[in-house]
Amino acid sequence: MPHHRIAPNVSEQSNQLTQALAALRTELELPGDYPEAAVRDAEAAVRGHELPGKDFTHIPFVTIDPASSTDLDQALHIERLNHGYKVYYAISDVPSFVMPGGPLDAETRRRGQTYYAPDGRIPLHPEVISEQAGSLLANQECAAFLWEFELGPDAEALSATVSRGIVRSRAKLNYRSVQAQLDAGIAPPVIQLLREVGLKRVELERRRGGASLNMPDQEIVQLPDGGGYRIVAAPPLPVEDWNAQISLLTGMEAARLMLAGRVGILRTMPAPDERSLLHFKRQTDALGKPWDGQISYGGYLRTLDATNPRQLAILHAAGMLFRGASYTPFDGELPADVDQSAIGAPYAHTTAPLRRLVDRFVLVICEALSNDTPIPDWAREGLHSLPEIMAASDQLAARMERLALDTVEAALLVNHIGQEFDAVVISASKANGSGGTNGNGNGKVPYGVIQIADPAVTARCEGELEPGTKVRVRLLRADIATRDVAFELLG
Repeated sequence: MPHHRIAPNVSEQSNQLTQALAALRTELELPGDYPEAAVRDAEAAVRGHELPGKDFTHIPFVTIDPASSTDLDQALHIERLNHGYKVYYAISDVPSFVMPGGPLDAETRRRGQTYYAPDGRIPLHPEVISEQAGSLLANQECAAFLWEFELGPDAEALSATVSRGIVRSRAKLNYRSVQAQLDAGIAPPVIQLLREVGLKRVELERRRGGASLNMPDQEIVQLPDGGGYRIVAAPPLPVEDWNAQISLLTGMEAARLMLAGRVGILRTMPAPDERSLLHFKRQTDALGKPWDGQISYGGYLRTLDATNPRQLAILHAAGMLFRGASYTPFDGELPADVDQSAIGAPYAHTTAPLRRLVDRFVLVICEALSNDTPIPDWAREGLHSLPEIMAASDQLAARMERLALDTVEAALLVNHIGQEFDAVVISASKANGSGGTNGNGNGKVPYGVIQIADPAVTARCEGELEPGTKVRVRLLRADIATRDVAFELLG
């Protein structure tokens, strides 16, 4: 996709965008600079940090992340084992840097997670931990929780253990280069095994009735010269799916450990109700690729091609099936509902402790249960406060991402008012008073959401629209400060 400058040779729009993105931090009351007391706490923790006793540096781990990532939570190694596989998955030992009850602990509980704003990351932990001592950087000895999985020939988990030790990654790989190596047939053995195991885990997901909503990513990227931003929209690469399957495997085994030990916190989600499933079936019929219900909705979603306009509209419509996710703590009595329906099994967030608060608790609990040692009091006592913390931070992150995307989209279009574009309709609402999109919210004008390819934006469009159709539209308005973008249907 070409780079789209906000306003070539005109600095005013670029300045407006920079100011609008900065204003989001105030508008949403996002966390600011790290408090000095918490930074001092983190720096002291790094200075006094002692590596664990077990040495796993002989295992040739690699990390696989977006190219620009420096907060590296996970490192991977896979070997063949008899007729199955041995998977080693190292997760950063963030708890070893956080003193319970200290200033750093308090600040991480206030933040909940890392926020990825387009004008700069707002980290859960200070950079001395998140991008240095606690990050699994190549050729650096790091403290980690090492998960060891034995998998059968079909990649089903036969056993799982977790212990603390020292690891050293051999290389920092990125998704695009790894996918290119796989496509060219020159990928190293560990990456070839990742594909092999990942594909088998996808098949196990299908058998469980699990589902992945592989929507095209929309990422805001700052241009290297600081002259503006662009939006990159592309379907996830296959290797991202296979790598995610290892993370899902870890989360499923973490849930199994905690349920057996009767203490922990799960990521749960109810199955879609019959009304939602029936509505989704009708939408697939209308869009020309019917789901007959003979296969699971997850299996059906994997057949969709996001580059096909009608099938892209189906993927957007499928969002209704992925609602109601929450965190469910327990200590003693097991909860009534333990499944994450999109995974088709119990599941826990486990693999991103640098970026998500709850994972720090899950890792410590799982390590204790795996080794039959006492669970630290701080981890047990904090379980019931986590759902509220995580729900609030999830909502804030989602709102920030949406508003930031709206702001950049407006900036990309501000110099194109009156111009015509080809677009794809991804959703539509009729003029029934249920939403209102004629500028005053009274619902008298039918409207929909369209996606145009160049520049890559989604926006509201007034007119009688049908999801999955290609249309010609004209840009009516684009305002950076208010994030207001609107098109009208032509013809």
